[in-house]
Amino acid sequence: MTSATAGLPPLKVVIAKPGLDGHDRGAKVVARALRDSGMEVVYTGIYQSPESILRAVVQEDADVLGLSSLSGAHLEYARDLCALLKENDRQDVLFVVGGTIPPEDADTLKGYGVHEVFGPGTPTAELVEYISSNARQARLA
Repeated sequence: MTSATAGLPPLKVVIAKPGLDGHDRGAKVVARALRDSGMEVVYTGIYQSPESILRAVVQEDADVLGLSSLSGAHLEYARDLCALLKENDRQDVLFVVGGTIPPEDADTLKGYGVHEVFGPGTPTAELVEYISSNARQARLA
């Protein structure tokens, strides 16, 4: 923690599993790593709609949204969530996507407004560092 971030409340992260994707082991591993690093983590559970995910982000006043997708529908869900975040004036939320995302889809996701994409095998320390650095910069801006 730097002097610039000392005294700030912990970052709040919403981890969400969209659609019919019922495999959430990776999302739980990420949630635990973020929590262990001092972040406040809200896990929405499985089978969430874009609207229910947005509701959680707004109700929790989240700094970060992490979308975990293994179903292959990541493009549609990320596109819808980017639009909902914009419509609800929440572009300040750092939006990251992880899971079985083909590398060729990363640019499309970033074009929608996703800040970063993390594939299988990404070390949790890398996720923690990226979120810590980038969400804190947004908070201080």
